[in-house]
Amino acid sequence: MDEFGRVIPTVRVTARITVAALVALTLLEVLWEAVLAPMPGARWLAVKALPLAILLPGVARGARKPRQWLALLVPFYFAEALVRALTESGRYAVVATLAATLAGITFFALLAWFRAEKR
Repeated sequence: MDEFGRVIPTVRVTARITVAALVALTLLEVLWEAVLAPMPGARWLAVKALPLAILLPGVARGARKPRQWLALLVPFYFAEALVRALTESGRYAVVATLAATLAGITFFALLAWFRAEKR
């Protein structure tokens, strides 16, 4: 806790949350376009999970550069999911909302990880 009584997250906790959210987001992005709510004739969109999958080992090791790249990429995944959540209906909107939530959690956990390392 700091002098104001706020809980300060540790590096280990924020790292675990970031990696868990990144794994969940990567899997959801693949499943979203391949199984859960594929757009007709566009199953190839599952390839959009490839950058997340490439960065995953580096982020899991705690390497700084992959985390910096992830901080640049995740807002695009959040924006795409948010747009699709607001414009589509049914299961498409539900899966998109879940993807937006996971992207937001990943992003804010990643920022907390960077901040915890500075202390």
